[in-house]
Amino acid sequence: MKTKESYLRQLPSVDELLKEAVVLKWLEEHPRALVLEALRMAIEEKRKSVLKIDEAKGLQPLAFSLQPENIINRAEEILNTLSQLNLRPVINATGVIVHTNLGRSILSEGAVKNIEAVAKGYSNLEYDIEKGERGKRYHHIEKLLCRLTGAEAGFVVNNNAAAVLIALNTLAQNKEVIVSRGELVEIGGSFRIPEVMERSNARLREVGATNKTHLKDYEKAVNDNTALLLKVHTSNYKIVGFAKEVAISELVGLGKKKNLPVMFDLGSGCLIDLRKYGIEGEPTVSEALDAGADIITFSGDKLLGGPQAGLFVGKKKYIDMIVNNPLSRAIRIDKLTLAGLEATLREYLDEEKAVKNIPTLYMLCQTLPEIEIKAVYIADGLKTASNRFEVSVIDETSQSGGGALPLVNLQTKVVAILPKGFSATAFEEMLRKNNPPIIGRIKEGRILLDPRTIQRDELDTVINSIRDIVSRLSAYL
Repeated sequence: MKTKESYLRQLPSVDELLKEAVVLKWLEEHPRALVLEALRMAIEEKRKSVLKIDEAKGLQPLAFSLQPENIINRAEEILNTLSQLNLRPVINATGVIVHTNLGRSILSEGAVKNIEAVAKGYSNLEYDIEKGERGKRYHHIEKLLCRLTGAEAGFVVNNNAAAVLIALNTLAQNKEVIVSRGELVEIGGSFRIPEVMERSNARLREVGATNKTHLKDYEKAVNDNTALLLKVHTSNYKIVGFAKEVAISELVGLGKKKNLPVMFDLGSGCLIDLRKYGIEGEPTVSEALDAGADIITFSGDKLLGGPQAGLFVGKKKYIDMIVNNPLSRAIRIDKLTLAGLEATLREYLDEEKAVKNIPTLYMLCQTLPEIEIKAVYIADGLKTASNRFEVSVIDETSQSGGGALPLVNLQTKVVAILPKGFSATAFEEMLRKNNPPIIGRIKEGRILLDPRTIQRDELDTVINSIRDIVSRLSAYL
């Protein structure tokens, strides 16, 4: 009877495998370093499999798997994985529209085209074509921001946390900023408003309680060292029940009385009134300006539906101070983001077109019949694929994601897949490891695919991928 040692000696060397015709072809198509790594990894996997087996139970099943062709097949799988770009497209079937882990907002076609146009050649990023002299990159969107919101001035940096940081550093360095205890939000990735404030060298002055803050709490806290009144829109959670918060208009009144600027961090940032589309709970930038806020900050890649950016609108006096802060260069927006952001903002000049053309808005405002059409299309494409699962279209809810609209559950129709003979967990893993990856969710032993976040040009890919996965699974069952 063969021993483990004899099977280990049977393993081919990398040099031996390099002489195989199929491997020689790989070397023509892939970097040699990747081919070598794939071969070594495949051989190492087989070596470990030999060492794990109990000799008393017999080693005969190993004989076939240790053949060079089987090792080469495994090496090819590894090579294909190694050759893929790490950052690549996935199909979002979770129903979470602004999915933080899946890249947040999908850009509009106009934004993608503008990014491509700017990326392919030189641009007037910091060049004034009219005057023939050096220009400023922020001028490309400042007038657009002002036109859309009615603000005196606008500015942009690379993300909203940076916007809050530089605003606090500019307006309240070594001084106090008064903020409600119930608005000390965590903005994601364990970053919290108090920590951002600390890095800005502003001093936090908490007022009120977690669930209730009154205007008098702010007023009592004002002193000679107070530099700013800060309101933070709790866009990623809500305190309900025995709760009270101070409206931005009330805070503005106090600011005028005490001669203090008022800053409003809107977080998600919404330029259109979603209430007309049946979605409550998100104030618009224009509403905050109309209430009198001096500085407003918000994100570009959440409800706005653009690339990651931190936007400012407000009083020119304060915006100019922020622009002139040396930190602005450290957190400035790059040309590709600027190209995508400008194109996204231009969509908002016509609200009807914005809702149609900006994917985030379109998915938020999709009607149930529109979603059901996509769900039925997927289900019909799968029902005849195999007897290894049951497919149905059921009622469910989607979410906006991106730290916005926490109390809003959007009614949707999902494709529910109940596997037979294998677990939902195993099926979810195969979907996730598909090319392209399909990211769904598991509920009550079923895979749920929400068409709200599946794009129309992805529907057939989803159907064909699942049919292929089930076909491969069936071969082993």
